[in-house]
Amino acid sequence: MNASQPYEEKPGLVTAIALMTLVSGIINLFWGFVASATVLGTIVGVVCLPITILPTILGIFEIIYAAKLLSAQPQPVQPSPSIAIFEILTVVYANVFSLIVGILTLIFYNDLTVKDYFARLNGKSAAVPPAEPAASLPEPQPAPLPEPVSPEPEAPQKPKRTRKVAGR
Repeated sequence: MNASQPYEEKPGLVTAIALMTLVSGIINLFWGFVASATVLGTIVGVVCLPITILPTILGIFEIIYAAKLLSAQPQPVQPSPSIAIFEILTVVYANVFSLIVGILTLIFYNDLTVKDYFARLNGKSAAVPPAEPAASLPEPQPAPLPEPVSPEPEAPQKPKRTRKVAGR
């Protein structure tokens, strides 16, 4: 935002995205720590440890992104559909809450007020130009029907010969 513009209120959906992402980040941190601790209890689990750390890493990114959205002084930040997609993919770790948050976040990113807010936040012009009513569009004309074609007479076919099999 420019310094000459007065502070504008965040749309409710942007605040909802930020809060849901923050809670999902905290849950992913907890989920990752619990999964990692569980896996460390077995010998085979030590090999699987890098897989269980992934929700923890996602949780850290979610918390950082939510903090930028919730800050009192808005920072230029783009919508992050990649975080939302990774939230959806946490269903592999049986994290249904992050799945729901990811789906809702992707839906909220497509809202016009959210797109406009992010465009203004990043110093771009309005994301959606004002809609103009459709001027007089020509009415579609039905396609002309093809002229009927008279079938050409076919030549009569010869009867097929049958082979006689010699008796045994």
